Amino acid sequence: MTYWIQNGWSRGHLWGAAIVTALGVLVGIEAWRDILHIALRDEESSHILLVPIIVAWLVWVRRRRLRHIRPEGFWVGPATVLLGWIMLSVGERQLWQSVWHFGAILIAVGCLLTVLGRRVVIAFLPAFLVLVFLIPVPGRVRQTVAIPMQNATAQITQELLDLAGVPVSRSGNLLRLNGVDVAVAEACNGLRMVFALSLVCYAFAFGNPLRLYARLLILAVTPIAAILCNVVRLVPTVYVYGNFSPQGAERFHNASGWVMLFVAFLILMGILRLLRWALIPVYQYTLAYD
Repeated sequence: MTYWIQNGWSRGHLWGAAIVTALGVLVGIEAWRDILHIALRDEESSHILLVPIIVAWLVWVRRRRLRHIRPEGFWVGPATVLLGWIMLSVGERQLWQSVWHFGAILIAVGCLLTVLGRRVVIAFLPAFLVLVFLIPVPGRVRQTVAIPMQNATAQITQELLDLAGVPVSRSGNLLRLNGVDVAVAEACNGLRMVFALSLVCYAFAFGNPLRLYARLLILAVTPIAAILCNVVRLVPTVYVYGNFSPQGAERFHNASGWVMLFVAFLILMGILRLLRWALIPVYQYTLAYD
């Protein structure tokens, strides 16, 4: 708050932004409730719960930019609210869930911009872009991406278990060990891992003062990191399902998912260390953190 007050912003701007944004959320409250309901009930959409944390992180690391922002360009706020209201209405009327959700998000963002102005978007663009992850992915889209990924993950896992001397058979995305069937879709959903790791990679890329090509590289390796982490998670998971109780295997499966986020972070750090070892500059240092 000190940054804002010392650099041309009043407490009125801050309270006004908070109040108007809250009103914007109330306009689309049913859509927000639906987003929260899906995030809590659907494991494939549980990554939504990480979005507010990442938004707060991306704003915090760019807080010095507030020194250079002046309140102007307020027209973009009402324009965004209007677009959001149209999408909210059309999505609700036509039963287009993603459009409905996106409209609610745009209304809240537009209300914020109505008070703070367009320069806030420019200064904190990565924090605004990550809000797209709040929209639950439609089931048809998830299946189109998830099924090929699950089959590939199951094949790689089978080959690794064979190399380790663990006899396992495979049929599609179904692995069989010691008479126990383990479906990749149920044990380690690749698409679920992609969404969570995409958020981790995004936060890592834009939460550090990296050069543009380093950020693009981090984002480009996201699918590879997701498959790698999913395989690393699935190999011991299949073994546990085939040799231990279902309850113990389920606990291992749930715990290993969070461990993989830490593994993904280590992979990203390893990539940067490799680039620095090759004397390729990856960091940039500016007065206003980029």
